[in-house]
Amino acid sequence: MFVFTPCVTLCRCICRTALLYLDQSPLMPAHSRRGHPRCASIITNWQKLLNSETQMQSETIFSQLAKECCEDLFVDKTGLDDGGQKVIINIAGLRFETQLKTLNQFPETLLGDPRKRVDYFDPMRNLYFFDRNRPSFDGILYYYQSGGKIRRPANVPLDVFADEIVFYELGSDAMEQFREDEGFIKEVEIPLPTNEIYHQFWLLFEYPESSNAARGMALVSVFVIVISIIIFCLETLPEFRENSLDPVLPTTPKTITSTFSDPFFIIETACIVWFFFELAVRFVVCPSKSDFFHNLMNIIDIVSIIPYFVTLVTELVTTPDQNSSQAMSLAILRIIRLVRVFRIFKLSRHSKGLQILGQTLKASMRELGLLIFFLFIGVILFSSAIYFAEVDEPSTQFVSIPDGFWWAVVTMTTVGYGDMCPITMGGKMVGTLCAIAGVLTIALPVPVIVSNFNYFYHRETEQEDKQPMADTAELAMKASGDSKHGSSTSLNKTNGTWQRN
Repeated sequence: MFVFTPCVTLCRCICRTALLYLDQSPLMPAHSRRGHPRCASIITNWQKLLNSETQMQSETIFSQLAKECCEDLFVDKTGLDDGGQKVIINIAGLRFETQLKTLNQFPETLLGDPRKRVDYFDPMRNLYFFDRNRPSFDGILYYYQSGGKIRRPANVPLDVFADEIVFYELGSDAMEQFREDEGFIKEVEIPLPTNEIYHQFWLLFEYPESSNAARGMALVSVFVIVISIIIFCLETLPEFRENSLDPVLPTTPKTITSTFSDPFFIIETACIVWFFFELAVRFVVCPSKSDFFHNLMNIIDIVSIIPYFVTLVTELVTTPDQNSSQAMSLAILRIIRLVRVFRIFKLSRHSKGLQILGQTLKASMRELGLLIFFLFIGVILFSSAIYFAEVDEPSTQFVSIPDGFWWAVVTMTTVGYGDMCPITMGGKMVGTLCAIAGVLTIALPVPVIVSNFNYFYHRETEQEDKQPMADTAELAMKASGDSKHGSSTSLNKTNGTWQRN
């Protein structure tokens, strides 16, 4: 019993001090000093504390007792009804003072909920103590004082302040507001298939960053796309075209058997088999069939394999005699096979650079429209001017205004092939003005397009630097979403990670 004597003595001293405070405090009315609803619980805990036999048991009971009565004994009760009493918060040695009603505006947060903040109350010093980042608390306290506006102090890093938002349990709305103010792109939650097998196949073929197996599939897809593009280019070489058995490039008589044994045809068939297999699997396991056909990349995938089947059907139904007499049909086939070049856009599914370029063009459609409109006006104006300036010259190349369109476009874009040029003094003056106007026309909208490109480029490159903060925010919003919306299956597009909530 000798070991616990100091603990018992301390408890008795605290009890006497508390009773003396309750009896003599002028701040509390008489009805508040008697009949407190927690008295029975407090007395019971004091008896347990005095009768405890081990030090660990004594510390546990004393901690519970402090949580029950610390605020009632030590917190200033002035203005209890309207929450105007003062609250002192110590953040790693730096004291902050506010009113209880300020914290009570957000009862779901750590500081706004009495049951949560009591764990950090120090009854000996009559304050709340948090061993957290001190500069960050300026922004946390401002959140309560401003009624819900979150502002990060300038000298606090992004990830540190995000961690403080999560610690003080300000909620997903505050985290989302913080992310928007700091320039983070709002994450788009993309639905995933609910079926487990479909779920895995969709991630495998659609999102290369989801796993190592998906990265392997992406590498295979890129390899097949590159092979297909190489074959598309090689079969147009003269040495291959002379012996080509391609129905679109016929130079020698051919049969169906010889066509199917052509190496170019075999390699092309193998590539098409992979493309068709990949497209079919993604269509079967996709979460929404309508959204699948509204996706531009899926449309490119479909268009890129159509020429092969058109060529194959034409080869099967066309005889050698008919093949030599249907020049128009071959011209149409050439145009269809030209669509194969669109397969290069399939690389954008796996290339951040092409994705940035596509986003830039999409965001710059208005500026590109202005550029084309300015060029159109300039072409009409200067082709007309050069025609009337050169009309009296017998050896001139500008015999009509439409003939001057090509020259105006080449001159305004500062390409200057030299295939058409004015020969009179008036024509040269018009050409000079055309070149100057072209430089100004291009220079005006281009900086806006470049600015859009810089924005999307830096957004992608800086996302890795902000990843710690984004991970913290994702955890906070996930915790909040579980309690409010239940479970869901989604994918985080910005961070390139997938999860099931």
